[in-house]
Amino acid sequence: MAEAQAAPRTYTLYEARKRIHPQSVKGKFRSIKWAILWVTLGIYYLLPFLRWHRGPHEPSQAVLIDLANGRFYFFFIELWPQEVYYIMGLLILAAFTLFLMNAVAGRIWCGYLCPQTVWTDLFLWVERVIEGDRRERIKLDAAPWTAKKIGQKAAKHALWLMIAWWTGGAWVLYFADAPTLVKALATGEAPLVAYLWIGILTFTTYVLAGFMREQVCTYMCPWPRIQGALTDEHSLNISYRYDRGEPRGSVKKSAQLKAQGLPAGDCVDCFQCVAACPAGIDIRDGLQMECIQCGLCADACDAVMLKLGRPTGLIAYDTDANIKRRMRGEPPVYKVLRARSLLYAVLILGVGIAMLTALATRSFTGLSALHDRNPIYVTLADGSIRNGYTLRLLNKRPIERRFTLEVDGLPGARVEAVGAVEARDGKPILTVGPDRTEEVRVLVFGPQGAHLDPSTPIVFRIVDLASGETASVADLFKAP
Repeated sequence: MAEAQAAPRTYTLYEARKRIHPQSVKGKFRSIKWAILWVTLGIYYLLPFLRWHRGPHEPSQAVLIDLANGRFYFFFIELWPQEVYYIMGLLILAAFTLFLMNAVAGRIWCGYLCPQTVWTDLFLWVERVIEGDRRERIKLDAAPWTAKKIGQKAAKHALWLMIAWWTGGAWVLYFADAPTLVKALATGEAPLVAYLWIGILTFTTYVLAGFMREQVCTYMCPWPRIQGALTDEHSLNISYRYDRGEPRGSVKKSAQLKAQGLPAGDCVDCFQCVAACPAGIDIRDGLQMECIQCGLCADACDAVMLKLGRPTGLIAYDTDANIKRRMRGEPPVYKVLRARSLLYAVLILGVGIAMLTALATRSFTGLSALHDRNPIYVTLADGSIRNGYTLRLLNKRPIERRFTLEVDGLPGARVEAVGAVEARDGKPILTVGPDRTEEVRVLVFGPQGAHLDPSTPIVFRIVDLASGETASVADLFKAP
């Protein structure tokens, strides 16, 4: 009889995703995560409604990104488009802070503060309330579709969509007066772009927090791949203390080994750490790219240790160096202050001081000049030379201000501002409204009969009549 041919094997390039049903846990890390979740969500959803009085002509929203007028308001701080370097400074500070956090305590940002983690936790909470904990959800997913299952799934997704919708709605409130925009959205009078962005952010929140979850952290986020270059053996990470846990085995097996005088670890292979992990990994396999350092596995393990009457902390924040030191019988040493953490702290301090100094000493007056290109100069009938310029004056204060205009570097020169109706000591007076810019056409007349170089450096200067604050800009006076 001819032997039956074996069926050909098929191979796939990628492993199929397995749905993860994290087990709910209680403990110190879970409590910290709940506190951070409610505080951060409260700030995000309610901050647009916080009021801050700036003056009669200024918006009263504490935090506002006013794209139409090119302003960013943050409580008492107002930034103009020309001051985008403050935003760059904040991004640099954020990067160095992430580096420092990673050097000291691993991916603590990912486990507690990242928006993806916060909203995923919220969506998981909704899922548990409606469908039950891990076992109930696994059974429900495997069960046939019934009216009860359809109702539970529909209720869950409806709540997810409501949360996602309000998330998108809260985001657009940062770009307009929140109470006014909420009323406009409710009555259908809001701009189309507001509804469009709410729709986009609703969809992305619903998909990322409801379905993709750990895939965002593993595949979409670059931070897991960067952290390897920022951590070392002295970084605190959620770690399985194998010096204490190995050799692992059941409670009965461990008792037998101890009775025989053989080594037995505290790990009882209960897999509660795996069941609680939102990424579905086994922390006992060591530090992994998927691990977000949330500490839920530590809470699950501590609960088991307490039931067994064993010390907690089998899984805890620890360093690789300390685990190895304990295996050698040496006491643990925690090196929070080391070269890389000190370097990041110094960089944060330096950038922070530089930004605060620039913010405290920044000018509320600005001036720029644009020389006429055609003609570059004009020779008048009396032989004098005239140059034309367009000046732009910036008034960053919420009040109207009056400035005198003068020119330095060209003795005997005369300056005229088109439209200026007042002058003081021969200097035209220019008026600029509150929190705005003003363009002024300016003519500079060279001294009659003077021999001028083809390009003479000059300086335009404006002086606030009330406060004496000045601003200046350099340019050239052209001649034959």
